[in-house]
Amino acid sequence: MKQPPESNVHLVDHGFMEARAKLLDIAAFLDRLERHDQADDYRVRAFFEGLNLLDEPGADRAAKVLLALSDPSEEPIAEAHTKGAAGAFSPEVET
Repeated sequence: MKQPPESNVHLVDHGFMEARAKLLDIAAFLDRLERHDQADDYRVRAFFEGLNLLDEPGADRAAKVLLALSDPSEEPIAEAHTKGAAGAFSPEVET
């Protein structure tokens, strides 16, 4: 039988180390981009826009970051020009 969830779960105890590891991964990724002069990519600019949203108050950060990385257009494109998603949207990049 399933146990009911604890009502007094301390979220920091449960998630801090995983979030810390992700933060270090992001820092290392950004360091590599800068060392190799690849930080001016549209995806990196969108990434920084998402990072800046993390500092805003409110409980909807994940939704805001997702929207910052998403294609806002509503019309479908006639033909896909790549095999996979880029992970961020840029109006300058041909879709």
